[in-house]
Amino acid sequence: MLFYTATNGAKLFEDPTWPHGQVEGWFGRDTNNMGVDKLAHAYSSYVIAELLHHRLRRKTGEAPGIQYTAAALAFGAMAYTEFWDSIESSGGWSWEDVTFNALGAGFSALRNSVPGLDEKLDYRLMIQPQEGRYRLSGKKHFEAQWHFFALKLAGFEGLRETPLRYLELDLGYRAEDFTNPDREAGIRPKRHVFVGVSLNFSEIVRRFAGGNRYGRAAASALEYIQPPYTMLSTNITE
Repeated sequence: MLFYTATNGAKLFEDPTWPHGQVEGWFGRDTNNMGVDKLAHAYSSYVIAELLHHRLRRKTGEAPGIQYTAAALAFGAMAYTEFWDSIESSGGWSWEDVTFNALGAGFSALRNSVPGLDEKLDYRLMIQPQEGRYRLSGKKHFEAQWHFFALKLAGFEGLRETPLRYLELDLGYRAEDFTNPDREAGIRPKRHVFVGVSLNFSEIVRRFAGGNRYGRAAASALEYIQPPYTMLSTNITE
């Protein structure tokens, strides 16, 4: 909460308004970011819940229900950031954002409730550099994001000791050509549901460098972040 207060506190001095709402839409071509921003909310909520679950598991020794506690705390933290958006004159409380915050936290709770699901399925983000560089904000920032579920073959008993354990099957969403210059030029925004095959870098690191805490930390991080250009994919929608 202190982090979110520190990063959002300046909004109190930038022409704040009384808390208000706004309708942002979902994945339509007429929305600002084609729904990628909604998936970014889900991903943030999911990662926060996962971090909290990991922490609670270490502190409590697998106490029952910690996955639900972690999900609730993550949802609360994201709702707190949404409050700060609600006092911006150019923003507002978005129920669409809140919905995807709940979905992200809920998926973490599900993943940590169903035995073996965390070994089989990840929600992951891959960021492809735009024009050779990364952007931290704006539409190009969202255009670079590939959100996807990775089905990890290493999580299946019959494949665990075969070379296929280093592969994953992916299903995700991304969008492009929705920047303001693109729209002004008459370029039609594109929404892509994609399927792909990627390398399971978490499994690779765990197998070959997981003997120390740095290797284990890297393997854990790679369950949430996919290195760029490491997926063969095809779009199934345009």
